[in-house]
Amino acid sequence: MKRFIAVLVFAVVAFSCSKEKGNMVVKGQIKGLKKGTLYLQKMNDTLLVSVDSVKLFGDDKFLLSDNVESPVMYYLTFDGNTQEKKIMFFGEPGEITINDNVEEFGWKPGISGSKNQEVMDKFNEINQQFKLKRLDFIAKDMEARAKKDTAAMDSLEKEYKKMVRRRFLFTTNFAVANPDTEAAPYIALSELFDANLYLLDTINNSLTSRVKSSDYGMRLQKFIDDVKAQEKK
Repeated sequence: MKRFIAVLVFAVVAFSCSKEKGNMVVKGQIKGLKKGTLYLQKMNDTLLVSVDSVKLFGDDKFLLSDNVESPVMYYLTFDGNTQEKKIMFFGEPGEITINDNVEEFGWKPGISGSKNQEVMDKFNEINQQFKLKRLDFIAKDMEARAKKDTAAMDSLEKEYKKMVRRRFLFTTNFAVANPDTEAAPYIALSELFDANLYLLDTINNSLTSRVKSSDYGMRLQKFIDDVKAQEKK
């Protein structure tokens, strides 16, 4: 019996120690999340896969990890969550701290320890203003259409196109100003996929050789190559 218990204890210890920490450690606290499973996820091709998870029982602090070969976007979710409620953050080697609460999960989490995430935070702060302006344009356009006010509709369309051009130029200039971060090609891919190819080329040509060889750097190059190939047909 004693031998069985000793073997069992050894097996439990061996199992708990078998999981090694990756070169990225994500830790923090989700206030109010006392029970459930927290998942660390990232995209694998077109699928969202879980790379680590932790069960919480009475303690809302967590620690997750993964091996990051190239900085990419990660997602923090918990069971029972909807697809919309998640924390997105730029993962990279090192220790990243994420603090949030279960009631407003993913709304305004506190994230520190990621250089790329700092760049994304600065970008999102200004880009959010463009998103609000877009919603304002949509509301005004719906009102004009309801009134069949063609003059207002034409005016709004012209102003909207100007706003889109301003957003494209801001996004391009922002990415060019951060050529040594993987956030730059990510921003190009996520925000300028429908922009003039010249803007994408401008960003791509500004990237450092290290970033060009990163995951998002190579994706940006492939995207540009594919667009150019399509234009030749």
